[in-house]
Amino acid sequence: MRNRIIPYEPHLKPLTRKLRKNMTLGEVLLWQEIRKKSLGVEFHRQVPIAKYIVDFYCHELSLIIEVDGASHNFDDAYENDVVRQTKLEHLGLEFIRFDDAEIKNDMNNVLRALQIKIEELNGKI
Repeated sequence: MRNRIIPYEPHLKPLTRKLRKNMTLGEVLLWQEIRKKSLGVEFHRQVPIAKYIVDFYCHELSLIIEVDGASHNFDDAYENDVVRQTKLEHLGLEFIRFDDAEIKNDMNNVLRALQIKIEELNGKI
C-alpha cells in the first residue's frame, strides 16, 4: 500500500522542527542530494512516525533512510536502533541505513545504493 498515512504522536512536532534546524553534517549532505525529487521520489526530513522521528521518509515508497552517526556506536544505541527499526518495519515500512562517515566519504556509492533500493521498491528490479 503506497502513500498511506501513518499516525504519529503530536508532541513530537516541535522536536522535529528543532532537529531540522540542527541536522548533522552527514544528514545535510544527504539532504542536498535527495531533496526536490532528485531521485524520482520525494523525501521529507525529520519525520514523526508512531512514537519515533526518522531522519528521512518517502511516503510514496514507505521508505525510511536513517543516518547513523557516532552516537550509534554504543551498545545501548545499537540495541535501541534494532528495537525501533523492528517496530517501524511491523508498520510495513522499509529501511535503508547509512553511516555518517560513509555519506561524507563515499556519496556516490550511497546514492547508488539508495537508487537501487528505490528501483527495487518501485518493482523495477
